[in-house]
Amino acid sequence: MKNGRFYVGLVGVALAVTYLVWTGISDTMVYYLTPAELLAKVEQDPSFHRVGVRVSGRVVPGSYQKGDEDFLHLFKVHDLENPDVVFPVSYRNVLPDAFTDNAEVIVEGRYGEDGVFQAISLLTKCGSRYEAPPDDLAGPGVAG
Repeated sequence: MKNGRFYVGLVGVALAVTYLVWTGISDTMVYYLTPAELLAKVEQDPSFHRVGVRVSGRVVPGSYQKGDEDFLHLFKVHDLENPDVVFPVSYRNVLPDAFTDNAEVIVEGRYGEDGVFQAISLLTKCGSRYEAPPDDLAGPGVAG
């Protein structure tokens, strides 16, 4: 009988820990739309213009322009899988150091009715900048 209560208690603790881990993970997950998904949602429901969203895409090379005002940056973002899907972005803040032409970015803000995404937050994804060159990964004394 003592073993039965022990196992019931153990299962209860395991369920509680599993629940806490699951809710902690789901609360910290960051979801973002692709440019194609954003444009499809706006076309389907025009009220989506008033919703704050995160969008992941790539900066269109050559599209960056410094705005007339301080800290105003204008550029275009295209879909990673469908480069024909493009929208302009307006961002009023300091650009991240890793921001370049063709950088992968996540912008957070609202897609205005004028077709311009008004970003309040801009993150760059830049894995290759911080990765070791293939020759360094081979190790000492190994010819590549």
